[in-house]
Amino acid sequence: MLQQVEGGTLIEVAMAAIRRMAAAAPGARLPSIRRLAEQQGVSKSTVVEAYDRLVAEGAVEARPGSGFYAAGRVRPFALAEAGPRLDRAIDPLWIVRQSLERRDPAQAGLLQPGCGWLPDDWLPGDMIRRSLRAIARDAGANLTGYSTPQGYRPLRDHLARRLDERGLDAGPGSILLTDSGSRAIDLVCRFLLQPGDAVLVDDPCYFNFQSMLQAQRARPIGVPYTPDGPDLERFAALCAEHRPKLYLTTAVLHNPTGATVGAGVAHRLLKLAERHDLILVEDNIFADFEARPSPGLAALDGLERVIHLGSFSKTLTAALRCGYVVARADWIEGLTDLALATSFGASDMAAQTTFRLLTDGSYRRHLDTLRPRLARAMARTLQQLTALGLTPFVEPEAGMFLWMRLPEGLDSGPVARRALDEGVVLAPGDVFSVSRGAGRFMRFNAAQCGDGRVFEVLARAMAQG
Repeated sequence: MLQQVEGGTLIEVAMAAIRRMAAAAPGARLPSIRRLAEQQGVSKSTVVEAYDRLVAEGAVEARPGSGFYAAGRVRPFALAEAGPRLDRAIDPLWIVRQSLERRDPAQAGLLQPGCGWLPDDWLPGDMIRRSLRAIARDAGANLTGYSTPQGYRPLRDHLARRLDERGLDAGPGSILLTDSGSRAIDLVCRFLLQPGDAVLVDDPCYFNFQSMLQAQRARPIGVPYTPDGPDLERFAALCAEHRPKLYLTTAVLHNPTGATVGAGVAHRLLKLAERHDLILVEDNIFADFEARPSPGLAALDGLERVIHLGSFSKTLTAALRCGYVVARADWIEGLTDLALATSFGASDMAAQTTFRLLTDGSYRRHLDTLRPRLARAMARTLQQLTALGLTPFVEPEAGMFLWMRLPEGLDSGPVARRALDEGVVLAPGDVFSVSRGAGRFMRFNAAQCGDGRVFEVLARAMAQG
């Protein structure tokens, strides 16, 4: 029987290490059997089996009398192989797939309290339809052509005014429109990172941050997260140890915890960033859930070393995919070139629709209804979860996420697997944790917890230990 370790069998772990070396240097000679066995702390027979399997796959070439070599042709990049092999219950990309499968009619019965978006009937579908019809009738609308390099100017003008109301002085020239907030993060990472660069992320953090950084061949380094924000003592130590290029975070209504960084912590964080020559990337996509806006990092910094990102996917519609980057003008210049090189700019249809909804009062009316509805759902969900013995990491002032600790002795991974067998997609804590140290936590989306079956299934899954 093969010995199991974290990440798979010893042979699978050795294969993963060889794959990484081969991908980094196609055609290069790989370590000898003895040397790799010493490096991995395994037997020579384990390494022999790992090499044999990779030769059969075509990833490694065996040359008699010379050793093993990485295949000369570059293999397609497999994101699943970029990090440690994970149990499906805590694999971020698998969780995303399960949540999105609900679009398949065959999976329509799934409940998804672990997903990261609002239910369809909470979003302003009728308002969006009216806006699309109005644009179709507008003879001046762009229905056929590419957008301008930085994106639809009227929307950038409006965003500049909105940002000014939040204390961030940024003109339209400092704003680049993108196709979604995820695209905005991708562009910033492409612009600022090189393969192997270290990037600080919160532990826990939005799980797709980890996948995006792995796709860029960067190294995510977890900073312990507290109810007040990142642990600043550990933040400073990690900066000194790893010399990271970026810190990627959600400072307002943090995902998954729901916490918001206070002004005092934010000021100390910015001083640390200056001391260690670190760029902060602030993903601010949940800010509109707040009735009273919190000062973000970019507003306190004035865009000196903070890049501000936003989108309307969470509050308005995920189908239009409209996001933006706010940064120093010289950085926007380079980001714009990169956007043109990789996608030829953003969608004017999405931008025009978003602009109309923002300026005709539709978005304001939608938020006025959405915020109290979310607050009621949050209170109700918190009450039901605490009745099952879970405790909150923090009680958020707004938003949709609750980060809950399971009772002593329970691991959220097995609980999530058992719940999935009953058609409920949960989000176990280690999905969000770089260190895999959040096994007792789960993230719940209060807006997706309206069906009582969520708590019935959760209770049964927890009862099984």
